[in-house]
Amino acid sequence: MDKNNLKIRFDYNNMMDKFVGSKEGIKDSDILEMTPFAKNAYDTFESIRGTGMTGWANLVNYNKEEIDDIVNCAEDIRKNYEYFVVLGIGGSALGPIAVFQALCHLHYNDLPSEKRNGPKFYVEDNVDPERMVALLDVIDVEKTMFNVITKSGSTSETMTQYLIINDILTKKLGDKAKEHIITTTSSSKGNLIKISKKEGYKTYFIPDAVGGRFSELSPVGLLPAAVLGVDIYEFLDGAKFMNEICSSSDLDKNPALMSALLSYISLRRGKNISVMMPYADGLKYIADWYCQLWAESIGKEVDKKGNLVFEGQTPVKALGVTDQHSQVQLYTEGPFDKVTTFLAVDEYRKIVKIPDGCEDIPDVNFLCGHTMNELIQAERVATEYALTVKNRLNRTIYLPILNAFTLGQLLFFFELETAYMGEMLGIDTYNQPGVENGKNATYALLGRNGYDAKREELNNAPKKDDKYII
Repeated sequence: MDKNNLKIRFDYNNMMDKFVGSKEGIKDSDILEMTPFAKNAYDTFESIRGTGMTGWANLVNYNKEEIDDIVNCAEDIRKNYEYFVVLGIGGSALGPIAVFQALCHLHYNDLPSEKRNGPKFYVEDNVDPERMVALLDVIDVEKTMFNVITKSGSTSETMTQYLIINDILTKKLGDKAKEHIITTTSSSKGNLIKISKKEGYKTYFIPDAVGGRFSELSPVGLLPAAVLGVDIYEFLDGAKFMNEICSSSDLDKNPALMSALLSYISLRRGKNISVMMPYADGLKYIADWYCQLWAESIGKEVDKKGNLVFEGQTPVKALGVTDQHSQVQLYTEGPFDKVTTFLAVDEYRKIVKIPDGCEDIPDVNFLCGHTMNELIQAERVATEYALTVKNRLNRTIYLPILNAFTLGQLLFFFELETAYMGEMLGIDTYNQPGVENGKNATYALLGRNGYDAKREELNNAPKKDDKYII
C-alpha cells in the first residue's frame, strides 16, 4: 500500500480573500502574523501529549498483542453470534456508528447472511422505551453478543440498558448469560469493572487518559469495527500516518494545525457556526461524530484561568446532495456566520452509469451517458462555487477513496484540530461541566444517593407558570 497515494488533502482556497473577497476572506498576511500563535498552540499541546486527558494522542502507538486479542475475539463473535449490539451513548456510540456507516455495506443489516458474512449490528444510544422494545423484536438475545461500553459504569442510560439485557439473559440462560456480554470500561475505577469482575465478563479497557469523544481508536471503537470485518490495523495505521504528517509546527506541513488556525480566525470574525457536509452517504455519521467532538471540546464557559469567556463554535451536520435541497439556501444567502467544510471522495467504491432514455425530453436526457459518480461530484463542485461567489467561507477535505486507512486519517485529523483549537482558545478541551451538570440533575431526580443538594436545588427552581402554556 502506497500511503502517499492515500493521503487525505486539506484544501482551504475558499477561506482566502482572493477567492471569497477581502471583506470575508482571510489574507496570507493574517496567517503570517498569527504563525507564532499557531506554533505556540502546537508546542503547548505537544508538551502535554499523553498526560491528563490527552492519552488519545498516543493510541496510534498501539500494542500489537492487544490488537491481536481484539481481532481474535471479534472473529469468534463473527462465527458464533448472529447479532452484535453496542450499549452505549455519546462517544461510546457515535464512533462505532460512524465507522459502521463508512466501511460497511450501506444496507448491511438487510443483506442475507451469506453476503453479510458477519452478525447484524445495532447501536442502542438512547433510552426511549419504544426503542428497547423494538430492538428486542428484531434480535434473538440467545444469539446476540452485547458490548456494554461506559468508562465510569455510572452512565445512567448505558447501565439501564445493561440491567434490562442482563435480566433477560439471566432468566433465559442462567450462568451462561456471561457468554453474551463483553464490557469496555476503565481498568482501575468505576462500577462496571466491579460488575465485570464479579460476573466474569470478558473486558476491554479504556485508558484512563482517554475521554469518550476521543475514544474511537481505543477498544471502544476497535472491537465493534473488527466484529464488522474492518481491518483495524489499517484503521490505526491511517491515524498514525496522520499523526506523522502533523508532527511539525510548520503550518504549510501540518494540515490539522492550519485548519485549527483558520477556524480560530473565523470564529474571532463572527463565524460561530461550523457546518460539516460530507458528499458520500458513507461519511454521513462522521458529521454526527464531529459534532460531539467539536461541541463538547470547544464549547466552554470559562478559560483555564477561570475567566468567563463563553467560547464555542456550533457544529451543524449536513449531507450532500440531500441538504442542498434543505439547508444550502440559508448557507448561501443567510447570515455571514458560518464556515462550511465539505468532505469529498475522489473515487467512489462503486460506479453506476445513467442509461439512455427520455430522448424526447432534453432536460432529462442530458443526464444519459454520465454516471452517478459524475453527478454527485458536479453537485459538490457546484455547491462549493455557489458559496464562494456569495463570499461564504468554505474548505474541502478530500479522501482519495473511503477505506479503513483514509478514515483513520480523517478522524485523527479532526482530533488534532480540536486539540490545537482548544489551546488557541485557552480553554480546557477535555472537560465537560455542562454535561456533568445535566447528569447530576438526572441522578437527583431519580433518587441517587449523594445528590441531596442538587435535588434541593431542583425543588427550589421556579415552577412553570400556566400563563405561558397554551
